[in-house]
Amino acid sequence: MTAFGTRFAVTAVATAMLAVAPVSAQNTKAAAGDHPQTVLFIGNSFTYGAHSPVWKYRWYTVNDLNGGDVGGVPALFKLFTQEAGLNYAVSLETSGGKSLQWHWDHKRQLVDRPWDHVVLQEYSTLDKQKPGDPASLVTYSGKFAQMFKAKNSHVDVSLTATWSRPDQTYLKTGAWYGKPITQMALDLRHGYDMAADASSDIDRVNPVGQVFSCAIAAGVGNPDPYNGIAYGKVDLWAYDHYHASRFGYYLEALTVFIDITGQDPRQFGSQEQAARELGISPDDAVRLQDVAWARTHGQDCATLFKPA
Repeated sequence: MTAFGTRFAVTAVATAMLAVAPVSAQNTKAAAGDHPQTVLFIGNSFTYGAHSPVWKYRWYTVNDLNGGDVGGVPALFKLFTQEAGLNYAVSLETSGGKSLQWHWDHKRQLVDRPWDHVVLQEYSTLDKQKPGDPASLVTYSGKFAQMFKAKNSHVDVSLTATWSRPDQTYLKTGAWYGKPITQMALDLRHGYDMAADASSDIDRVNPVGQVFSCAIAAGVGNPDPYNGIAYGKVDLWAYDHYHASRFGYYLEALTVFIDITGQDPRQFGSQEQAARELGISPDDAVRLQDVAWARTHGQDCATLFKPA
């Protein structure tokens, strides 16, 4: 099988854009004490944080609609909003290894209600049988977005474009074998962009895969875990070289936090609480915050930590 072949070209934006308006379509700033903004996450193990301490992390702070006591990326997002002084009520509907079509077929009645924000995440290769093919993503993200828009015409719907998988890149059995580690993320992003372009009810794509690639370009993330982890770098993936590690899920949650709230996570700094509780060093927490903000605002990742 071959990967979806079209390369997505990401337009570089000047570093000065660090000072521009937030990327969120709604630019929501729900101050603590106001009526909370509601957020729903729909996805699979890449949303619930499989193979990492993120899976059950602070499960009691979010509402797992499936009753599974899952915290995951939604719980990280929730904590970030609290640290920023914002008021968000966070829910999730997740199931491992599932596509958006599966969630539509089996869970849509559970989530069919008004929400302020919805974050949708597709299977990690877009299509399990045809890696890189966005057809199902386009169809079912559009169906979900239309359903949510019918319940709240102002709902903010975003799609989370996920990361390159080393097992799909470095192993001969992988659909992206022989390509750069960043290529899979580009192809996935292209598919998510097609879905967003196909539906006027979808507001944007959360560039999680590109943030992973930014971490690699910046010298924070190790590009090939099969060759070991270089000194001073973090492993963005879990032991299976497929799911994310605590560092990777931290990056995912930071990216979604930026895109929904418009807030700068660099405000958290070295003493950010989730990083402390997950065993992420203060220095790594700061570097990951820098990477997430830089990539979502168009900064050149390769020069991020180089002296001026």
